[in-house]
Amino acid sequence: MAAVILMDGSGLLAETVYHQLSENYHIKRQSIVEDLPDETELALVLHDSWYPSVHQKAEEKFREAGIPWLRGFLSFGDGIIGPFVRPGTPGCSSCADMRRMIAGPDRQEMWEFKRRMPAEEGMHQDAWVTRTGLSQMAALISNELQSIIQGKSSHLEENMYITNLRTLSTSRHFFLPDPSCPMCSSLPDDTSELAQIRLKSSPKINGGTYRTRSIDELKTVLVKDYLDYRTGLMNGKMQDVRLPFADVLVNMPLFGGDEGVAGRSNSYEMSELTAILEGLERYCGIEPRGKRTVVRDCYRQLEKHALHPTSVGVHETEQYKKPNFPFKPFTPDAPMNWVWGYSFLQERPLLVPELLAYYSLGCGDGFVYETSNGCALGGSLEEAIFHAIMEVVERDSFLITWYAKLPLPQLDLRSADDIELQLMVDRITEVTGYDLYFYNSTMEHGIPSVWAVAKNRRSKGVHIICAAGANPDPIKAVKSSIYELAGMMFRDDEKLEKNRQKYERMLKDPFAVRTMEDHGMLYGLKEAEERFDFLMSGQRPLRTFAEEFKEPPANADLKDDLQEILQTFRRLNLDVIVVDQTSSVTKRNGLHCVKVLIPGMLPMTFGHHLTRVKGLERVLNVPMQLGYEKKPLVYEQLNPFPHPFP
Repeated sequence: MAAVILMDGSGLLAETVYHQLSENYHIKRQSIVEDLPDETELALVLHDSWYPSVHQKAEEKFREAGIPWLRGFLSFGDGIIGPFVRPGTPGCSSCADMRRMIAGPDRQEMWEFKRRMPAEEGMHQDAWVTRTGLSQMAALISNELQSIIQGKSSHLEENMYITNLRTLSTSRHFFLPDPSCPMCSSLPDDTSELAQIRLKSSPKINGGTYRTRSIDELKTVLVKDYLDYRTGLMNGKMQDVRLPFADVLVNMPLFGGDEGVAGRSNSYEMSELTAILEGLERYCGIEPRGKRTVVRDCYRQLEKHALHPTSVGVHETEQYKKPNFPFKPFTPDAPMNWVWGYSFLQERPLLVPELLAYYSLGCGDGFVYETSNGCALGGSLEEAIFHAIMEVVERDSFLITWYAKLPLPQLDLRSADDIELQLMVDRITEVTGYDLYFYNSTMEHGIPSVWAVAKNRRSKGVHIICAAGANPDPIKAVKSSIYELAGMMFRDDEKLEKNRQKYERMLKDPFAVRTMEDHGMLYGLKEAEERFDFLMSGQRPLRTFAEEFKEPPANADLKDDLQEILQTFRRLNLDVIVVDQTSSVTKRNGLHCVKVLIPGMLPMTFGHHLTRVKGLERVLNVPMQLGYEKKPLVYEQLNPFPHPFP
């Protein structure tokens, strides 16, 4: 018996496709709610409008029957064809709709429209239906169908054709399967076994880097897989030509709004790729997308296998008591979600509160505000862990310096034997009107860390900008900090002048600093410069890199660098806890993402009311260990002003 192509749909698109195919193929026209013929080879679902509930029924029915299918429909002036869905493989119509809606400008309205869309077919027709447009769509569908029947690969697996019915231009758009899709995804349960980590050899690209994959190797897939203006995880980019280095901002659409992620380097191509990688890191860190959270209980029941939540620092008692404070004090009997991480100090899997492992989960019933602190992406698991540790170290050293008001040694940037660094410094000082000041903020663990300040020589504009860096190679830490400083130059000058009174109020009321932006803008005021006297005043002699830092380890394998760092932390009784955030979205290209928690180190927070230092005694003890103080500090001695990390 000849194979049957089942067709659901009664509008003009279905009629046009039927007339094009019926001479060569056996087309069985019926509703998907009817019993499917046993000989059905594949199915078409075609409508003159968008019926999400029908597509959902099709997904369920064809997936159960093992029948591949293709859809075509019209939606607000667009003709949509695809994806071609093979049962048992990720990437279904639900994933496609989600990506298309989130990437669009009216995502919340479209989501609500999808929810309210009637289930019945034929209720309405898209206003842009024309026979010419439908004929073009029908030809595309017929050609695709013929290719599929002939056993060729489909152009529409994880892809859609989108036809502009006003201009008849057609483009193909790749979409990523949604790892959380209820239709086609099957996330594994989060278990202690999956959290186990055994470090593997991770050879570096070359001796001068701490990366295991070249960005040139990834350049093709990064743009193809992740950047598409209609269906992409990221849907737009913009070059900022005002800045002293190549700065590219890539837009990552989220359901609640757009979020920009930036890349900065010496070339716009490299900056674009860096921004995409930053976006992937952000995507993995927002919520669990690689494993399904299954543990929900109180700490009291789990304490033998769990991190004590307060070991990472909590907010001030007075803040918890305020009526509108968004967090509640931790109590050991309060149930919460937990995910599995791996403790390198204890050498075993360890449960971690989900709200500490994924930074969008810190509100509601949470006990602390958690950011992307300690999240990193890498070409191997070892690379991701290494760079996540560097971020924790960088921010911890910055915060200890600020709260303990450490008079750090100032570095002589001209003493570095690195031509690129000298050119970067020259470009900043000659082009921007800013002078650079760098300080050695290395803490007791010995990982080279720097505090960076750009100070404006002009009478207008943001006055002081701060950044930080950490890397076994201090030159790399300095360069990354310069890129960060440069990315903030000129950006907010106009905003500072327009809202000067708002930021002047923050000088008097530290708790008026509520957002990440507020921290930077406060210190854009020249009047705030005196708060840096502990760091920048006086005539301390400049120190050379050779005087302040040892030569970085000359390891060819990043695993060796990582193990040396872990051994250092072990001697200091500092745990490194790794939560693997990798999802199928990054794994498809061999990219890993992790969150690293180092209990005791100071986490970066934004909003002065959300400061987390209570319970973290390193900020009291490390200044004495480094010789800045004769005895441990007490909390009342700490800097009372909001930190200047923007």
